Amino acid sequence: MSDDKDHPTDPWARFRQATRARIGLGRSGDALPTTALLEFQLAHARARDAVHSAVDIDRLAADLAPHPSLRVHSAAPNRDTYLRRPDLGRRLDPAGAAGLPSGDWDLLFVIADGLSAAAVQVNAAPLVHACLDRLGKTLRVGPVVLAEQARVALGDAVGAAMGARLVALLVGERPGLSAAESLGVYLTWDPKPGRADSERNCLSNIHADGLSIGTAADKLCWLVTEATRLKLTGVALKEDAPSLAGAGGGMPHIPIG
Repeated sequence: MSDDKDHPTDPWARFRQATRARIGLGRSGDALPTTALLEFQLAHARARDAVHSAVDIDRLAADLAPHPSLRVHSAAPNRDTYLRRPDLGRRLDPAGAAGLPSGDWDLLFVIADGLSAAAVQVNAAPLVHACLDRLGKTLRVGPVVLAEQARVALGDAVGAAMGARLVALLVGERPGLSAAESLGVYLTWDPKPGRADSERNCLSNIHADGLSIGTAADKLCWLVTEATRLKLTGVALKEDAPSLAGAGGGMPHIPIG
């Protein structure tokens, strides 16, 4: 059979309608069919572009308006260094750190480019706006911090410098071959350098064909409310709200960096 994928009685067809995963691709001789091969190469190119592309920070700031934003940079001076030296992506550039305003914030959003510029450009601002709409005036929310060449732990340094009780770091997740624009969120109570991964909660797979912006905002705001009430995040904070049960968002997650 030369091309199982396009066969009218293809038993895998109904499964492909429910997932972006590559299943039952078929074969042509001892290789993939041409269509499947070209789709794979396109997905691989999109994943590479997501890693190496830069977030348009000016556009992102405009998308976040009218909520104020400010910019910081990690200790990694450029993209090549960022990819080779994950440790530098976790530390603030000293000059930028000195300019961060200190306040008395209940919650701080930090948007890090991470490993997918596309994820941040498409999903970050809508998620922040959705959360602000849900939280209303219940919490003091600081300016959104836009962090370049940044990894997850950079949020700890930003939060500590700005006096935030809680930091929600939005970051472009490592792209795969089925989704190159997936956003992750890491929530940390009492952020400060040296926090362990087990002290964070994670929501992941936020994109058009994964966790929707509305659902992600509901989950994140529930976690924010509970974290504020209990004064903790991580393994001790379980997502057990009836409407969110079974979603897995309350479990700690190994960060991308």
